[in-house]
Amino acid sequence: MIEAVIFDLDGSMVDSMWIWKAIDIAYLGKFGIALPENLQECIEGMSFSETAAYFKERFDLPVDLESIKEDWNLMAEDKYAREVPVKKGVVKLLNFCKKHGIKAGIATSNSRHLVESVVRAHHLESFFDCIMTACEVERGKPAPDIYLAVAKKLQVMPENCLVFEDIIPGIQAGKAAGMRVCAVYDEYSRHQDNEKRRIADYYTYHFTELIENGVLSKEREDQEAGAVLAGCEA
Repeated sequence: MIEAVIFDLDGSMVDSMWIWKAIDIAYLGKFGIALPENLQECIEGMSFSETAAYFKERFDLPVDLESIKEDWNLMAEDKYAREVPVKKGVVKLLNFCKKHGIKAGIATSNSRHLVESVVRAHHLESFFDCIMTACEVERGKPAPDIYLAVAKKLQVMPENCLVFEDIIPGIQAGKAAGMRVCAVYDEYSRHQDNEKRRIADYYTYHFTELIENGVLSKEREDQEAGAVLAGCEA
């Protein structure tokens, strides 16, 4: 039985991964540093705070961690509020969950400032029982800490949670937490699709597949609702 769904934010619930390369180029450019080709691979899954610490150490930045995070929030805030869309079918899925008493949470590696900005922009506040960032737990993804913390906050056992994730460290985090994971297609991580399919329980190109497969189009008994949510492409 699925009693809760937990969304990763960037690349899973919202289409936002495209903005970060430009931000990294602009930010490092202020210090006369070119963007390394492998940077995104190195920081995948890290929390906002872990990423700031990585930048400071790797690039020997002459600023403190709080200044780095503040600058990133300022550079990304307007885009998250005005240009980042939710993925197709997310709102309908959230409505389905709310109707059937399935709790919903967000477990993101991003900053609280930005996740709350995008949630407000799309008027999604009423759908989520818990929003948590990896900065609030000891370890970022692929460690299971954030997913276990969200499940605890939702008062749902890990085995009764379904996670939506777009990158391998996130999928690994959900699996390590003892949860079922539906891998989500995202253009940014499409080169990882074969591995994502291998390690996740399910795979979906977009959330409307859940609607098209009858998940949201038919009335169902509450006890069936959770199981139906796992109807992503195997």
